[in-house]
Amino acid sequence: MDQSTHTIAAAQLPIYIIGAGGIVHAAHLPAYKLAGYRVQGIVDLVPENAFRTAEKFNIPEVFADVPAMLQQLPANAIIDLAVPASAMISILEQLPMECNVLLQKPMGETLEDAKRILQIAREKKLVAAVNFQLRYSEFIVEAQKMIETGVLGTINHIEINVNVYTPWQLWDFLRTAPRVEILYHSIHYIDLMRYLLGNPTKIYAKTTQHPNMAQMAAVRSNIIMDYGNLMSANILTNHSHHYGRKHQQSYIKMEGTKGAVMIHFGALINYPVGEADTFEYVLLEEDQPPVWKEKKLEKTWFPHAFIGSMEQMMLAALGKIDRPNNTVEDAIFTMACVEAAYKSSDSGGEQLDTLF
Repeated sequence: MDQSTHTIAAAQLPIYIIGAGGIVHAAHLPAYKLAGYRVQGIVDLVPENAFRTAEKFNIPEVFADVPAMLQQLPANAIIDLAVPASAMISILEQLPMECNVLLQKPMGETLEDAKRILQIAREKKLVAAVNFQLRYSEFIVEAQKMIETGVLGTINHIEINVNVYTPWQLWDFLRTAPRVEILYHSIHYIDLMRYLLGNPTKIYAKTTQHPNMAQMAAVRSNIIMDYGNLMSANILTNHSHHYGRKHQQSYIKMEGTKGAVMIHFGALINYPVGEADTFEYVLLEEDQPPVWKEKKLEKTWFPHAFIGSMEQMMLAALGKIDRPNNTVEDAIFTMACVEAAYKSSDSGGEQLDTLF
């Protein structure tokens, strides 16, 4: 843990979790345990799920429903709201004024939902953030340091490529969701692009279904984020590569005028087993051939990056920072990019026959 995480753990701000699904088991609770955070209570829309989770992770309090939890909520608590996007607004409307809440991404199912969430946060004066935790993964933190110190020069290309087999059946609510790949997966990469480069001027995208998953919405995407003629920012995802491990891949490549970074992130390979991450970089030297070097990483995206999202919330709750850097005021622009991607996919490209 870094010094701020030690400070937070020592303060023992209590966490109350709404939701006991797979992501809470796989990432939220393991991350909080690693950081030394205190999870005090949990509730789920299916009470049995909350009891099982509390027993597994030694959570002291289990509540029958959300109102019961909110009635006993301490003033300094952090609410970890980890429910499907469709249930988010109704729960936020029940929250007391000026409480602290970390929302599991996405920030609603549509941009209209996101606007309503932002409105609620403003009306209730919430300290509210969205769990775009890829920002806080060790490999992104290291890459960001290299960008900020200038050793990579001017960044002019970021490429994210995911070619894996994702067992979507692990998430029951996605089977009937009208939006899947961009809203629940590539949203991470869209947010990362924004985090590193700011807001794009335009979005070009096409997202498609797969014949072996015809009952589901689109599970593959090609997204271009437009930052002008000197920057290339591309996201390519295919979650239907059901042909063994050999050619599965997931990487983030960043190129600058003085150097480059190649990150292979293993969380998606052979999911949910995963593989180790790797971080390679090259710095150009005059009259010398490029030499790639590897930096050893100790932490992974899942679960370690989830420490960072909660850390931002707790720093804000403790008054150490004005607001989390993943605040809803920032996340609304990630949701706008997601909406633009779907609009671009629906509207299509230039019709060839109109050119003759």
